Amino acid sequence: MSSAQEVAVVLVIVVAVLALCAGLAANRFLRPRLLAGDDDDAGMAVKDLVGPLLTLTVLLLAFVLVTASGSYGKAEVAARGEARALDQLTEIAEYTPPAERERVQADTVCYARAVRTQEWHAMANGHGSAAPSVWSTDVRRSFRDLEGKPVFGMLISADSKRSDEREERLTQATASIPSAIFWFLLATLTITVVALGICLPRRNNRGQIIALTVITALLTTALCIIRDVDRPFDGVINVHPTAITEVERQATRDFLANHQPADLPCDDNGNKRNT
Repeated sequence: MSSAQEVAVVLVIVVAVLALCAGLAANRFLRPRLLAGDDDDAGMAVKDLVGPLLTLTVLLLAFVLVTASGSYGKAEVAARGEARALDQLTEIAEYTPPAERERVQADTVCYARAVRTQEWHAMANGHGSAAPSVWSTDVRRSFRDLEGKPVFGMLISADSKRSDEREERLTQATASIPSAIFWFLLATLTITVVALGICLPRRNNRGQIIALTVITALLTTALCIIRDVDRPFDGVINVHPTAITEVERQATRDFLANHQPADLPCDDNGNKRNT
């Protein structure tokens, strides 16, 4: 989890706890003045005062959670689609002349390494990396000598699919929920918890305090999950480079069947060797 992500999650938890404490303090010190001698053993009906607010908070959290989950799902689909296109590119290269086959397989290995080791970490902060583009550009150059042959169209189609899926993956790496909405949800959560705390009875209220604590924990957890899944490549719930790693393994195996590791034009991180 990146430092910015950790700060956001900690801030949510701290503000929620402070809101809970403020609500309980208001119940103890502000409520007696409001009642002015009335019966203080029973609280006012919570559903009549803050029921609509609680409902609104839950609905907002549910709606935003669905939106964030959709972004996470698209990111996972794009990552798998990119891996399938890259694997297809490697398989099609088997039908090309030896020189082009070697170049495509090598570029595929280097591209997968660059995505896995460099771009995946960059996406945690909502950015991409220039390293994979070096190899995608090189692999397209290798197609020039195949122009006019039947395999040329198949290679172009597979590479175009890979490019589209990568673009979608990078798009989903950025937050789909604006910061203003996130802070609005946090403010709504705070107001709801404080309002619930004010309405609790001051005595014989152990059960109500426990219930309020549970509600606060659930709403806070929902907001933290929204923050986490809205950034699919960062945090606890994230998309792992499993598919691209498997393609890298298979492409490396195919390349090393006829070549040596030193023949690869990149290092283990997908950086171009200085030759």
